[in-house]
Amino acid sequence: MAARNGAVTDAALRFATIGVMTYYGAKDLAASFRTVRDNTIKIAEEVGEEHYGFRATPETRSIAETLVHIANIPKIAYEVHGNRKLTTLAGFDFMGFIGPLIAEEKNKFSKAEIVARLTSGRDQFAGWLDGVSDDFLGQSVMGPNNQAKSRFEMLLGVKEHEMHHRGQLMLMERMIGLVPHLTRQMQARLNQMQAQAQPTSAS
Repeated sequence: MAARNGAVTDAALRFATIGVMTYYGAKDLAASFRTVRDNTIKIAEEVGEEHYGFRATPETRSIAETLVHIANIPKIAYEVHGNRKLTTLAGFDFMGFIGPLIAEEKNKFSKAEIVARLTSGRDQFAGWLDGVSDDFLGQSVMGPNNQAKSRFEMLLGVKEHEMHHRGQLMLMERMIGLVPHLTRQMQARLNQMQAQAQPTSAS
C-alpha cells in the first residue's frame, strides 16, 4: 500500500484509518455513550429532588446544574458534526452557541424535567451516532488552533466529558449521604468473589 518511493499514499492512509475504525465504529460509540448516559440517569433518579440544589462549594455547579450541563454536552458536537458537518472550526461562533446553553443551567427545572432531558438527549445523540459511517468518523476537522482531529476523537470526547462530570456527581452523592450505584455494584461483585474464594468447610 506504499508508493514506490516509500511514502504512504493518501489511499493507504484512508484504508488504514477505516480499518482501525472497524474495531470501534459508530455502533460501538453509540452503545458506549448510551451506557455512560444510563449511569448518569440512574444518579439523577436516585438523588432526591430536595438535594438537587446541593453544591460541593459555593462557586461550583449544583447537582441540578451539573445534570443540565451534561444533558447539553452533546448538542455542540451534533451541531458541528451532525448538522453543519464542518471540516474546520474557523469562524464557528462558539460563544454564540454555548452561551445560551450555559445560561440555561441556571433555569429552575424539576427532577422529572431533567431526567426527561437526559433521556431524550441520549436517544437523539446515540441514534444519530448509530447511523454514521466509519469513513465519516475518519474525516479530519481543523480546530481553532490549527490542529486537526478526527471526527471519531472529537465525538469520543462527548462521552469523556460526561464521565468527568459524572465523577463529580458521584462525589456529591457521597456528600449528601448516598452510596453511588456503581460503587454498590462493584462492592457486590467483590463480595461475591470473596465468598467464592472462601474454602468450603469439611463435612
